[in-house]
Amino acid sequence: MQTEFTLAQLADPAVAEAESILRKCVHCGFCTATCPTYVLLGDELDSPRGRIYLIKDMLENDRPATANLVKHVDRCLSCLACTTTCPSGVDYMHLIDGARARIEKTYRRPLADRGLRALLAAILPYPGRFRLALLAASLARPFAGLFGQALNGRIAAMFRLAPKYLAPPAATDAPATHAAAGTRRRRVALLAGCAQPALKPEINAAAIRLLTRHGVEVVVAEGAGCCGALSHHMGKEAAAQAMARANIDAWWRLHQDDGLDAIVTTTSGCGTTLKDYAHLLARDPAYADKAASLAALTRDVSEICADLDLAVADVPPGGRVTYHAACSLQHGQKVTEAPKQLLRGAGFTVTEVPEGHLCCGSAGTYNLLQPAIAERLKARKLGNIAKTEPAIIAAGNIGCMMQIGSGTEVPVVHTVELLDWATGGPRPAALEPSSIAAE
Repeated sequence: MQTEFTLAQLADPAVAEAESILRKCVHCGFCTATCPTYVLLGDELDSPRGRIYLIKDMLENDRPATANLVKHVDRCLSCLACTTTCPSGVDYMHLIDGARARIEKTYRRPLADRGLRALLAAILPYPGRFRLALLAASLARPFAGLFGQALNGRIAAMFRLAPKYLAPPAATDAPATHAAAGTRRRRVALLAGCAQPALKPEINAAAIRLLTRHGVEVVVAEGAGCCGALSHHMGKEAAAQAMARANIDAWWRLHQDDGLDAIVTTTSGCGTTLKDYAHLLARDPAYADKAASLAALTRDVSEICADLDLAVADVPPGGRVTYHAACSLQHGQKVTEAPKQLLRGAGFTVTEVPEGHLCCGSAGTYNLLQPAIAERLKARKLGNIAKTEPAIIAAGNIGCMMQIGSGTEVPVVHTVELLDWATGGPRPAALEPSSIAAE
């Protein structure tokens, strides 16, 4: 793609990076075939290629974001299916993230929109606040119908996605060191996360049981919190960087103290962001090197388990599992085979979802900010899942689990819960005996 930036514009590192990304795009259009919003809406501006043109126009003309650009950038899920498809290696993730940061700085959203985004940024990254918000949502659920299409259906979406029952906090999410069983083979830091401990605390508990059972010491670090993804994808770059620095401080102490073999996450959306810390803090001289070192250590829990030679029970539970590949895992981290191979090795019969490359519509805060499109994507995903006649649905990302679970009676569990069960742990709480159709 030809660009026309001035030397003065290119003196800005953010603009220079964007220009380098833009020049790789060859207009081939391969991205349109795998972009969920283009597949649904058929609008070129709701494809990666269309958004690239809009961003290029904004940057070259050095002007604030327009309402039209904001509409189409807001509709992007950041599922990154386009990066898997692109033959030219266009770094769309960093281009769209940069556009969101510019929108946040140069565009004044309507008051209601600003208020909602500020509320989400103030609640979701903090487990205690998020738990209180979920409790309030459960109490207000009987009155959800009164809100109708308030804020373009966003209030209704919040009630729809909030769980009916709230599990008590898990002790395993508190800062602590969980000793390895037997000889210690590895030492890892586990990101407890923010939304997941409030929504599904059993996931991290299962991960800790599974890892310690296989000789891995697991540390939940004091001072570590939200990875920053939720703020980052709303264009709140400074907030995301502050969260990244807090995590780096917490893990660097552990790394200096007794070494870390990995930083492990059970939420693939977090993993994609953690692995990108080197880029997020590249221009921070105090943190750039530490960010790069720790980003290189980051692993999804399935990547760690793939190296552990899991000790499956003599009589594994078995059963039919439909595996949903979270976008942040298959496109963001390029981890595609490990979860399926682990489940098969644990005795499960694994089926993949047709159109598995298309997003379920969760995408962080997307299903709250763009509920109409998110609902259409969810319906499409659920239709494809139904074709597999699942007994269990497994996924590696809490957002996907909540999104899919809000539209089906089939139990939705985390991959690590099934692996924990198959290697001597308890049956996942979401599963009833009748849920398992043994082969």
